[in-house]
Amino acid sequence: MQTRLLLVEDDPEIARVVRDMFVREGYIVTWATTGLEGWEDFQQEHYDLALIDLMLPEMDGFTLCKNIRWESDIPLIIISARKEDEDKIEGLDLGADDYIAKPFSLKELKARVESQLRRWRRYQGIPLNENVSTYQGGLTVYWDQNKIKIEEEESILTVKEFDLLKVLAQNPERIFSKEELFNHVWRQVDQEGLHTITVHVKSLRSKLKDPVKTPRYIQTVWGKGYQFIGELM
Repeated sequence: MQTRLLLVEDDPEIARVVRDMFVREGYIVTWATTGLEGWEDFQQEHYDLALIDLMLPEMDGFTLCKNIRWESDIPLIIISARKEDEDKIEGLDLGADDYIAKPFSLKELKARVESQLRRWRRYQGIPLNENVSTYQGGLTVYWDQNKIKIEEEESILTVKEFDLLKVLAQNPERIFSKEELFNHVWRQVDQEGLHTITVHVKSLRSKLKDPVKTPRYIQTVWGKGYQFIGELM
């Protein structure tokens, strides 16, 4: 199963950057903009780790950490512009596992999240390569290792092909236009990129052994774009 993160952050610029980075890395991210919304999201879904800002509307980060810790032992990382030692100590005393001060680098945040997840999985006795999805039809995706197997045979994807598979598979309800896929994966805005998407999707389908007329994984929605239709086992 893919790793689920709960991100509770009321600054949309920071939240979008953090969310998009972790989505590209293969995580499923739920973004809440208030402490109360974060608490409601936590009660409705299973999460592997939570990233929580301290200064939140409706319910502050301290209270949210306390509420979560009463019900779960998942890793909690506080992200905050407040650098006072008292805040850090209070957060850790309430059960947070780590504290990172704004501004922070995405590289550092990613490293801290991965470190906490490794500790948590060792504590739970979960293998470190558990971040795997298996779909009907013989497709297995190893999200942490950037590789796939099709009918038990490993298939080598390019970086861009794997990134395309990630964004499609992690948003199965959504139809992506070629422009959206090019903007997301290549991070560019260029009409010439639409042909690039066509070429890469064709190559990806070939490696997935996924025929256009009877697709199991990537469906063309004529006039709109592409949608992932693979069914999890």
